[in-house]
Amino acid sequence: MKHHTREQLQVFAQVEPDYRPQALSRQERLARWAELLDQSHNRHLATLYETEHQPTALRNTLRSDGSPISVAFDDPMLRAAGMKDDTYGEALRFFGLRHWQLHDVICYCHFGATVNAETAATLVRSIMSGERSGLMARLRALFFG
Repeated sequence: MKHHTREQLQVFAQVEPDYRPQALSRQERLARWAELLDQSHNRHLATLYETEHQPTALRNTLRSDGSPISVAFDDPMLRAAGMKDDTYGEALRFFGLRHWQLHDVICYCHFGATVNAETAATLVRSIMSGERSGLMARLRALFFG
């Protein structure tokens, strides 16, 4: 086996920073998620179809490439903190959410096929602040950012 320094590896490979497993509080995990969503604020992210009508076992396995949850899972820091995949059930567990909270951020019934990343970030922040999300929170997010 041949060993290379990190600098040598960067010539032919993308080297990610070394994230050791770290404990993040629920607030820190949510804040990081909102920050990641803000980084691509104009991006349209995939929603999940009718999460409120799916049986729990099926709902927990729902996922979509390019969803707000996959934005979180793509982050090495959140994976190092224990995020295992980009499913609906894992987002509930990892972020310590209730079904209605995640539903308000990601469900098709609120936004159609896509949700603006900036809107999703605003909704995640409303969860952090304890503000009940819903129609009024979504309207504020759409009009006031």
